Amino acid sequence: MHLPEIDKYAHLDSPLHSWDPRVKIVSLFCLILSMVLASNLLVAGLGLMLAVALVFLSRIPFGFVFLHLRWVMLFVLLFFIIMPLTVSGEEIARFHFLSISRRGLELASLIGLRAFSAVLLVFPMIGTMKFSSTTAALQRLKLPNKLVQMIIFTYRYIFVALDEMGRMFMAARARGFRSGTNLHTLKTVGNLIGMLFVRSYERTEHIHRAMVSRGYDGTLRVLDEFALAKKDFLKAALVVALALGLYFAGWTL
Repeated sequence: MHLPEIDKYAHLDSPLHSWDPRVKIVSLFCLILSMVLASNLLVAGLGLMLAVALVFLSRIPFGFVFLHLRWVMLFVLLFFIIMPLTVSGEEIARFHFLSISRRGLELASLIGLRAFSAVLLVFPMIGTMKFSSTTAALQRLKLPNKLVQMIIFTYRYIFVALDEMGRMFMAARARGFRSGTNLHTLKTVGNLIGMLFVRSYERTEHIHRAMVSRGYDGTLRVLDEFALAKKDFLKAALVVALALGLYFAGWTL
């Protein structure tokens, strides 16, 4: 089973890799917030260029980044298809009964720039440290312990469930099942999904007993130790200043 390697390049050496995880998450989250609140195309474009610069600074290969951006591209494409046709405003083109408005195109572009900027910043924020360090940092930032554990278990076991589903469908095909648009297919798929829930419940019982036998009492214990330095605060001050600059630029430009 192949798991998405969100921390595949956590071993690299860059200014973002050496940044304290707690300060990095808070600072870059402020920058993401300022970008999604961008009120015009110019500010959103500046935010996108800043996000690209941070990805370049993190040394994460752009090929790896673009590979994971394909779903965002599909999401943004829907806005470019729907909004120019549905938002009223100055008409810039017409095809029979369909008209394309300038306002709709601008809004779709603004949403696209915001989305790409926010998603791009996730890579330097999370992709520059181990997933265990990310969850440890979230716990040190006083996020609810149950929420942090839900993130850990979801990341780990959702792929186990998908792998189990793949094996079940493979077994069904080995027994002659062929999918189609008929009642038999719906019934078979429904039975497989129901069986997946049953197996998932049984697996959770086994996992819980195994964890309890190893001393688990509902509290997440981490071994990661963090140490703050002056350079961490300098990086944070620079990023927060950029975030505030983008936010206030939206009011003046």
